[in-house]
Formats: sequence, structure tokens, C-alpha cells
Amino acid sequence: MRKRLVRILTVPIIFVLFNLSVHAGHASAQDNKNFLWKVQSETGTAYILGSIHVMKKESYPLNKKIEDAFDRSNSLAVEININDIKEKDIPKLMESAIYHGNDTIEKHISSETYELLKKEISVSGIPLELISKQKPWLAALSLMSVKLLKLGFDPSLGIDMHFLSKSSEKKVIELESLESQMDLFSGFSEQEQELFLLYTLKEMEKIGPYVDRLVRAWKSGDTGDMEMMILKDLKKDKKLSSVYNKILFTRNKNMTSKIEGFLKKGGTYFVVVGAAHLIGEKGIIELLWDKGYIVEQM
Repeated sequence: MRKRLVRILTVPIIFVLFNLSVHAGHASAQDNKNFLWKVQSETGTAYILGSIHVMKKESYPLNKKIEDAFDRSNSLAVEININDIKEKDIPKLMESAIYHGNDTIEKHISSETYELLKKEISVSGIPLELISKQKPWLAALSLMSVKLLKLGFDPSLGIDMHFLSKSSEKKVIELESLESQMDLFSGFSEQEQELFLLYTLKEMEKIGPYVDRLVRAWKSGDTGDMEMMILKDLKKDKKLSSVYNKILFTRNKNMTSKIEGFLKKGGTYFVVVGAAHLIGEKGIIELLWDKGYIVEQM
């Protein structure tokens, strides 16, 4: 269970409930594009692939353009190298994600949210005792993970895991760390954590069709539909601004800076980040375009 929870923590914000055009290329399904961009400087090249961190077996094999770009690259950059996480480090990492002593989640969320949580727990089959010790953000991700597994989506089949499994002859670079992601979520205010949990609970029944549509948009390189789905709730409810800023937009800037470092250093890099990080005017692709790099959707 602990390893599964660690994997949950690396799931991107597509599970937080995002129609902005992207200069680098809005693509419809008819354009026959991938969720893959080639970014070039005078000294280096980065192929940037949007990842969905849970997939089904039928999603493979991937498009040849994607695999060829990986084969041409010297290094693989991912948000987190899940293969480097050691079992002995997990309890320490989980310390900030759970309540201790007699403290429980019920004491930190409204009675309305707690009732919705109990209803979803009864459907999911997860013991109440387990969820009750989790902080709201972790409870949201745990419930989402169980739901997706039941629908046939598997984190071991995620796009990032696919390429990590093939990376033995490449240098693997982390754009972030599990510790930084844990700190990010743990740094949410109680209001932000409850909002995160509440939106997840309200969308739970629709998550199957939602992720199916995300996968279709990913396969066809349809950035417009991806943006519409991922950014829709932010447009409807401005209270989500702080959550989006922390989970998406601030991290986009940080990861863009690291990708810039690759481009300046030289070489060919294959970068895999959650698809949500690549879309919209605050996405990595737009940020690199604005900095003057040559950007092409493949």
C-alpha cells in the first residue's frame, strides 16, 4: 500500500478539477499530431512529451514519432525518477501526509465534506481507518487512484514509467523530487486542502469518461480539448487559483528553467512531464516559445 501511495503522489494535476490557444500549435485530431514538441536552441534539442501517468494496456504501442524521438535522445528527464525511491525512505516521506496521535481528517474539514468523503469511502472499499489518518490532499489522491485502478488505468503503464523502463542506457535526470512534491502538497492551507478534496469528490463519478477523453486528446495531440478539460474549473471558480498556482503554474516556471539549462548546455534530451504542464498561456511550451526558442509540435 505504501508504494502505491508514493506512486499516487506523482500523479499530475489532471485529477484536480483546466480555451486558451498555444502559439506553439493548437492541434485538432485531424492534424495527426502527438502531445510531443521539439524545442531547439543553437546548442541543444529537447523533445518534450506530455505524460498521462495512468494508462491502459491498449494505449500501447506508442506512435513511432514518439519512440524515435526517445531513441535519438541522450538523456531522459522526468518529474520524479520513481525507480530511485527506496522502501526505507517512504515512512519518513509520509510523515507530513498523515495525522498523528488522535488527530483525524474529520477534525480538519467541514461536516458536509466529511459526509461526501464517507460516502465515497464506502463505495471505494478503502477502510475508513486508513483514510481518516490521511490529510485531505492525500485522501483525494488515494480515492482517485483506487477508482482509476478499478477502471483499468494502471500507474505502472503510465507514459513516464514506460520510458523509465527503457532508460538503462540513458542518463536519467529529475526535474523535481518526491520530497519537493510532498512539501508542495503539505504546504497547502487547510482551506486549500479541503477545496482540493471537495472538487475531487464531486467529480469522482465522472472520472472514467473524463480520463478516457484526456487520453483521446493526448493521442491526437489535441491541446485545445486538453486545455478545456483541465482549466474549466479554474475558470468557473476563482477560489481554485491558489491551488492551480502551486500545483501547476509555479512548477511550470521552475521546470522551464531546468529545460532551458538543457538547451544551453547542449545535447539531445527527452523530457516527460504531466500533460497539464504543457498547455495554456502559463504552460511550459508557451513559456519556451516566449523566450525565443524554436518550438514545433510533432
